[in-house]
Amino acid sequence: MPKILVPGWLARAVGALREGGCSAVGVVTGAARPPHLAGVDVIHCAGWERGIGASLRAGLTAVGDGAARVVVHVVDCPDVGPEVVDRVLTVAGDRLARAVFDTRPGHPVVLPRLYLAPLLAALTDVDGAGPYLREHAYLAVECGDLASGRDIDIPPVGAVHRPHDATAVAQSDVEGDERRA
Repeated sequence: MPKILVPGWLARAVGALREGGCSAVGVVTGAARPPHLAGVDVIHCAGWERGIGASLRAGLTAVGDGAARVVVHVVDCPDVGPEVVDRVLTVAGDRLARAVFDTRPGHPVVLPRLYLAPLLAALTDVDGAGPYLREHAYLAVECGDLASGRDIDIPPVGAVHRPHDATAVAQSDVEGDERRA
């Protein structure tokens, strides 16, 4: 079953973004299209099967230049709530930042507008933003006291890889804010 259809996960991710301080929320769909959530922009990624990077590219392209910051989150980290989103947004300010859980990188990731074009240019379908984030200094915002940040999509050691079926939730934050990282 595509992760976006797991009961409660999409609503929880969208709620975490909204209640955590995000002004607009977009959901990138792929393997499945869930029932529409009121007030959510739906962005379908026709090439979703190519990987997480294809979904992220679709979401970031849809946001365009209108957002001062974009928050990237995934539906398959169901214990990440609004407290995590709020902390990462508050601490990040206008810097590239991501939540870490007991020093382990996770979601959400805050991308100031300055980073969007370079990230889009560097994205690969399979790897998503991971390589870009490893090559660029980002602010690690510790959130292990708020959630585990456990990504349910990460297979156990020795498991067979399946095509990507999780959906990124990309969201624009403060529209019209001209701060730069």
